[in-house]
Amino acid sequence: MRGFSKAIITGNLTRDPELRSTPNGASVCSFSVAVNRVYRDASGEQKEDVSFIDCSAWGKLAEMINQYAKKGTGVLVSGRLDQRSWEDKNTGQKRSHVEIVVEDFNFTSNGPRENGGSSGSFGSSSAAGGSTAGADVPMDEIPDDIPDGEIDLSDVPF
Repeated sequence: MRGFSKAIITGNLTRDPELRSTPNGASVCSFSVAVNRVYRDASGEQKEDVSFIDCSAWGKLAEMINQYAKKGTGVLVSGRLDQRSWEDKNTGQKRSHVEIVVEDFNFTSNGPRENGGSSGSFGSSSAAGGSTAGADVPMDEIPDDIPDGEIDLSDVPF
């Protein structure tokens, strides 16, 4: 049976994205997203947890994220989960790391972006029907009337 992996998160960048190039010249951008969760414990007291999710984007999408996203920027990220395993050279222990390989990327707030950043989305497909999204569209060509703001997921039954 074939497997399926899809992750969708929304939160804020914990640091500025880091752009690198592979030996064959491919661009890869790494960043981390803080995802908050509010819940009530057994005694009814409201608690909050924060998860820090590592993400990586490749190619043109990596370059666009690096150019427009900064620490604190609100984002919605969608992609596949990827697990890497290796053996620690110092201890000999087996280690692993899971991250989201970004396929779609959207801004959700007027966080600290450069170049007068408007709301926009970048990725391999748009939510509106699988057409090519704004990976080749400069930020100044994205309409200003796109609603901006935080996404409230508190009423969504997960």
